[in-house]
Amino acid sequence: MSNEPAFPGTEANGLNSGCSGMTLRDYFAAAALQGILANTENISPHWCAIRCYAFADAMLEESEK
Repeated sequence: MSNEPAFPGTEANGLNSGCSGMTLRDYFAAAALQGILANTENISPHWCAIRCYAFADAMLEESEK
């Protein structure tokens, strides 16, 4: 499973090329978090974190097919 930077810094975009930025896994998990929190009430943060990263891992796995 690849976990490349979602927004890597490069000289071309003026960002520090040594900064890898947010990982793609974290980016996918953040997107899942937004959807879950927009549609669910009274859930524990731990439950939510586990589910968000499960969605992120599935996205990464599917993208490698």
